[in-house]
Amino acid sequence: MTSDFKQTTDGILNHAVTGDPAVAGVVAMVTDRDRNIYEGAAGKRVLGGQADMTRDTAFALFSTTKAITGTAALQLVEEGKLDLDAPAKTYAPDIGTLQVIEGFDAKGEPQLRAPKRDITTRMLLLHTAGFGYDFFNETYNRLAQEKGQPSVITASKQALTTPLLFDPGEKWEYGTNLDWCGQVVEGIAGKRLGEVFRERIFEPLGIEDMTFELHDGLRARLAGMHMRNDDGSLTPMEFELPSAPEVHMGGHGLYGTVGDYMKFIRMWLNDGRGEQGQVLKPDTVRMAERNHLGDKKVTMLPGVIPALSNDAEFFPGLSKSWAFSFMVNDEEAPTGRPAGALGWAGLANLFYWIDRANGYGGFWATQILPFGDPASFGGYLDLETGFYRQLKKGLAA
Repeated sequence: MTSDFKQTTDGILNHAVTGDPAVAGVVAMVTDRDRNIYEGAAGKRVLGGQADMTRDTAFALFSTTKAITGTAALQLVEEGKLDLDAPAKTYAPDIGTLQVIEGFDAKGEPQLRAPKRDITTRMLLLHTAGFGYDFFNETYNRLAQEKGQPSVITASKQALTTPLLFDPGEKWEYGTNLDWCGQVVEGIAGKRLGEVFRERIFEPLGIEDMTFELHDGLRARLAGMHMRNDDGSLTPMEFELPSAPEVHMGGHGLYGTVGDYMKFIRMWLNDGRGEQGQVLKPDTVRMAERNHLGDKKVTMLPGVIPALSNDAEFFPGLSKSWAFSFMVNDEEAPTGRPAGALGWAGLANLFYWIDRANGYGGFWATQILPFGDPASFGGYLDLETGFYRQLKKGLAA
């Protein structure tokens, strides 16, 4: 790694924690196919606290969990145990009971009907099954406010049993699809999702600090959650996902470190090969990274609950598709990320990318709400842009 790249990237992190507005603390890493070529941490785990943000700090990973759940599903496809086009209710029967909501009647009661077709696991992997999130969809928000529909952060089965927003397969809408995909995996494996991850993904990758069940050892290194106020300041807030969740939520439930997530990114850079074993077959990885949405496109995420999300979109104006299970930018991004690369994010302003063509990936982690925070998202885009500028200059690995 060039000293110029390290100096530039250290400067991006330092600006993120000292700028106006600032983040409390950040951990960022960049990897090639073999090892991390940059590791950085800046700021504090909790604003005003004594503990520095360090490279082994633990984070609530939120939706960066999704790609790991997708990987577990792909393993079952390889083994012939999961048919992506079979009804998902074959493996997770409760999904077959859900109906489509067409609106509310004059008394405010949901108007429901049977879906025109069954949900498949392919739809779950692609976010086309009909599920949403209350912080991105006004219908779900109304169900939460008026009908007591529990938030997904309760990690309860009831939080998953929402009506469908449209008939399965009709369009892309971001939601609880990968939580249901986790239920499919559990139904086939006969084990809880965390156990499946540990045996089939974490151990082959050498991942040590990633779990659905937050424990004291990890809690001692946990970054605190913060709320961005209207004046740009940050307020620490009490936040923790259930440490003994009823459901291992495949869409958002993991805690872990950036260093461990880099091992997962390297597996995708290396055609499914981990540090201690093969996780996916090369042909599966090449199949999975492609756009599987067809002519459908990824759309902007509207911030329906301002405390949880701003209006948010990667690379506005550029065509974006979906793979198994990542966003794909169909065109070269303004950061320099090439067309066909993979990436996504987590609600508390965590962001990553996987560039298989060039053999690099990166991860940026903060714990700030709402999503799409200008300071954190902007810092991440600066990181990615700075990396590709250096790559064009001839970055030494």
